Formats: sequence, C-alpha cells, structure tokens
Amino acid sequence: MLALLAAFVFACLLFLSKPCARDMRLFLASLCQQLVLSLLGFLAGLRLLGGVSAAASETMPLMSSFKRKRAAATVENAEEAAAASGEPSVLDLPELAIDCILERLPPVELRSMAAVCRSMRERCRGDHLWERHMSAKWGRVLGRAAKDEWRAHLASATEPGGASGGGGGKRRRWLAALSCVCPVVSWMRPKADGGKSSGPVLDDSIMSWYLSMESGKFWFPAQVYNREHGHVGFMMSCYDAELSYDFHTDSFRARYPPHGRRTVVLEDGVQWNRVRAPPVDTLAHDLHASDCLHELRPGDHIEIQWRRNKEFPYGWWYGVVGHLDSCDRNEHFCRCHLSDTVVLEFNQYTAGSRWRQALVNRKDHREEGNEGDGFYGGIRKLRSKDDISKWRQLWPTDVLE
Repeated sequence: MLALLAAFVFACLLFLSKPCARDMRLFLASLCQQLVLSLLGFLAGLRLLGGVSAAASETMPLMSSFKRKRAAATVENAEEAAAASGEPSVLDLPELAIDCILERLPPVELRSMAAVCRSMRERCRGDHLWERHMSAKWGRVLGRAAKDEWRAHLASATEPGGASGGGGGKRRRWLAALSCVCPVVSWMRPKADGGKSSGPVLDDSIMSWYLSMESGKFWFPAQVYNREHGHVGFMMSCYDAELSYDFHTDSFRARYPPHGRRTVVLEDGVQWNRVRAPPVDTLAHDLHASDCLHELRPGDHIEIQWRRNKEFPYGWWYGVVGHLDSCDRNEHFCRCHLSDTVVLEFNQYTAGSRWRQALVNRKDHREEGNEGDGFYGGIRKLRSKDDISKWRQLWPTDVLE
C-alpha cells in the first residue's frame, strides 16, 4: 500500500513538471483506479468494511464485483491460495487427465480456464489445444494469404508507431520505470492497439489468432461467391475481398478493392456458404498459369478468370467444357479433346447470349478478349466433387440474359 502511495505521489510530481503530458494523464487515471482497488482490497482483507462479521463473510462473499475486477492480480496467487487452504484443486490431477479435460473444452470455456491461475493460463494457451478449434471454425475460409496477412498484422502491431500508436512506447517506458517502485504497475500491460481494446495482447499463438478472428478486428483475404448480395452482374462468380467476422450475426463483412472509377465497395451480412479460401495463390490482377488445358474434354467443370477491362481485377467464373459445332456429341466418336480449340460454356446464360460461350486455344492460351466482351484469363479444372457441388448450390433460379 505504501508503495502504491509513493508511486502515486511520484507520478503527480512528474505530471506537474510536464505541461503537455497526455500519456501521463492516461497513466494517472489507471494508477488511481489501481490505488482505489488496492485500498478496498486492503480494507476487505481486514474485514473493516461496515463491520462485517466473519460468519457473514462465509455466507455472503465480500465485494464480489471488486474481486472480478481484480482477477488479473489475484490469478498469480491462486495456486498458493489453493495450497494454503488444503482444499483439492484441479491442478492436483495427473498431467494427462488435465490435458484430456482441456482438449474437450470449447473455445469460450478454454479461454475462461486461462483466467483461473498462472499455471492454467500457460496450459490453456497451448497451440495444440487451439489448432483443432481454429481448423473447425475458420479452416474453410483461411488460406495461405490469410496466414501471411496475420504475420504482417503481428509485425505491424509490434513496430514503433504501428498498431500500438505513437505514444505506446513512451507509456511503456513510464510503466517500466514505475514498476521498480510499485509492482502493481506491471499488471497494466499495454495493448497492441494502444489500450483501446479489451481483448488479449497480440502474440504469435493460435489462441491469439482465433480470438482476433472472433472479435472481427482482423481483416483477412478470402473470396466471395456472387458478390454484392448476388448482383446479377456477378452471378456464378467468385471475387477476392477482405473480410472480417461479425459475431453478433455470425456472418462476415466484405471489403472489395477499388477498380476503375469504383471506390471501395462494402457488403454486410455475407454468409458462410458464400466464402471460401483462395484455391490458388494467383493475385486478382495477375494471369493464372493454366496447367490443365491439355486434359480438358467435354463435360469437365472449370473456373476461368474474367474481367471487364484491363483496369478491373479478375474474378473466377464457373463453366463447363462443351463440344465443337462439328461434333455430333456421341461420346464414342467425340474427338473434341484432340482439337486445339476448347469450347467453354456458361449455361447460366440464355442461349444466344454473348456470354454463353467462349473459345480458347489449348496450346497457346493467353488472355483473350476485347473491351466489349471482356477478357478471359487462366483456367483451372475442378477436380473436387465438393467444389462442383458448391457451384450447383449457387445456380440462379432464373436464366441470365
């Protein structure tokens, strides 16, 4: 208690000597709060608050809300308190039994267990516990690009003047200096976003990544089917976007990059069934290297890059390989797979539409097209039944013009 008072007086003197110390004002507010809480805890420990008797304290825990606020402080001494009381604890169980229990906890309860004590905090943050939860919830929407983005996000959060803000380093220096006088100062760890977040400090653990995804504060690259609420101009396509999760609606918010004269487009309420991890590493403005042209034959399902003009990013559009006009479509006599010309059909469009069919060269395919009909890029063959089934689920109810 005396150390807290000394730290408070010392901080006040520093505050008076620095006329524009905005960081010191923030720090003093935190220190005052800790001082008041410690004072109440001191009085509660001596049972001096209102003359509460020992018997009453057994039936009605003293200052329960205060104890919740000080959970971060008392967590360090939970093991010692349990040992002193002589009561059985979950920590008395064998290591294997504890691990089996933790492996069966859902993410919410696992995070709560991490706040029980120092030992549980280290156990519950283990990557082996969170890998399964990460894969089960986010695996189908996170690809290699999302992992790279997360690493970049962590790097920017730890850089001076990055996500922690320009005054974060100065505040950390004040905390380090005062922690020598008052150990309670070490509890006030600066967050990666400058203290605005109530979430955990960012680190390279899978738990941190999971909670950042859950909170919606991390935007990650993915692809969205039928963008902009299924706009007719994007039916049966899949475009790159940045997404963040909205836990209130269990959906995503999409942010499409600007192109041409269009600014950034935002879309709310993107459902899980319209999001996928990018199947290839090709960027939205790059031509995909087609490696399947030699094996394409009628009936194969494909995705092909297409864009309106050179300023637009590519989207992946669903189609099937069709027959040449000279073929009688008899599977026993069909020779379309031997021709240098590959017919691509987009049967979501009505017969006679200029978007219904496209021809590409099997041997020397490059970006083909014009400003009127758009430009066709790289092709990837769909080999998974799940990929084909997904496109069939998205099939429009009405034929497109």
